[in-house]
Amino acid sequence: MPSQGKLLIVDDEKVALKNLEHVMKKEGYEVTATQSGAHALAFLEKQPFDVVLTDLRMEKVDGMQILRKCREACPDTEVVLITGYATLESAVEAMKHGAFYYIAKPFRLDEVRKVVAEAVEKIHLKRENRSLREQVESFQGKVKIITQDIKVQRLLEMARQVAPTGCNILITGESGTGKELFARYLHAHGERSEGPFLAVNCGAFNEELLSNELFGHTKGAFTGAGTDKKGLLEAATGGTLFLDEITEMSPAMQVKLLRVIQEREVLPLGGTVPIKVDVRFIAATNRDVQDMMRQGGFRQDLYFRLNVVNLHIPPLSQRKEDVPLLAYHFLRKYAALMKKDVTEIAPDALELLKVYEFPGNIRELENIIERGVAISTGAVIEAAHLPEDLRDLSIRTFRKKDGRIPSLEEQEKDYIRWVLEEAGGNQTQAAQILGIDRVSLWRKLKRYELEAE
Repeated sequence: MPSQGKLLIVDDEKVALKNLEHVMKKEGYEVTATQSGAHALAFLEKQPFDVVLTDLRMEKVDGMQILRKCREACPDTEVVLITGYATLESAVEAMKHGAFYYIAKPFRLDEVRKVVAEAVEKIHLKRENRSLREQVESFQGKVKIITQDIKVQRLLEMARQVAPTGCNILITGESGTGKELFARYLHAHGERSEGPFLAVNCGAFNEELLSNELFGHTKGAFTGAGTDKKGLLEAATGGTLFLDEITEMSPAMQVKLLRVIQEREVLPLGGTVPIKVDVRFIAATNRDVQDMMRQGGFRQDLYFRLNVVNLHIPPLSQRKEDVPLLAYHFLRKYAALMKKDVTEIAPDALELLKVYEFPGNIRELENIIERGVAISTGAVIEAAHLPEDLRDLSIRTFRKKDGRIPSLEEQEKDYIRWVLEEAGGNQTQAAQILGIDRVSLWRKLKRYELEAE
């Protein structure tokens, strides 16, 4: 029979403790019992309990101390206090500090059973509600951005700060880094979260079609326009419009968008009366906007209107500690979607993922894990389930540095630094991995000034 819940029973009276332990085990609870309040505190530090059933008056560590410990360290644990010295003051004090219930001795076992059952039910309901809330938030786009990288965590902190302001934001970063996810995160944490979030890829339409998507048209505006069509700018009123790949927008469309941002109104194709709009703009691009402005490909005035705050998302190659975290996130996602019992990634497969450069960033990692789940025949994604050319690609993939191609010396320096980090600073082991002798490594460390790092 599955456990009804985990109980910790604390009473310095041996007989009373044994009776409660016997009764609660018969009820189906997983019980830990102790006569010592100090031992109870130690148990609470080691493992979670649903309910703590404790005597109030005990030597050294009493029931109130256990209650306070639970409120500080185990906020989800409910505490039931039992005492033979019941007073109104002690009952009020216990409830004030968050006790679930206060039972006076001599108690009836039926009363204890009922109180513990209600406490456990409360815990289960709390967990169920939390789970449902997390599911609802994920379906509504209020998803958490999965990271343990300090740079991305700082970005998230900035995003939380600027989200409620309603200012326009420009998100930059390579393709596949999660720019739209950041845009949804900003929307979800802003004052417009109850409003619509609409997205359009500016590079997916020619100028005429994009104009129709954004501004809409009136009935009869052109051949085939049988009804009025509301544009995304009007539809997004009260919410957020995400303009992905904004730098793909034609110069003429840039002028039209700039006017909308300045005047807060749109004129549908064929219309004669402007329509007021109230939209927050979040734009994104994978291109160098500064370079495009210098070359005349992007309007400077539009840039300044959109770039009130800039969030630059680093590529996955610069946040390698997130690779295992994201890999297991996608593993759970696709195992559930495909209804497959795949739960693990083999260590050698995970190591391949960690050293790979991911030119396609998070989107590429997701694709690789989806493929691994699809072709896996057991509970583990093995190295054989990864793309055959992944190891070769990890060697042949290079990235630009500050917009330029790095030299061979820079590549070698970065590679030696990485091998040293992987070897935990052990130069002998690093030399073996590099396939050179210890003296040659020493010379390279001196040459590249890596000894001080």
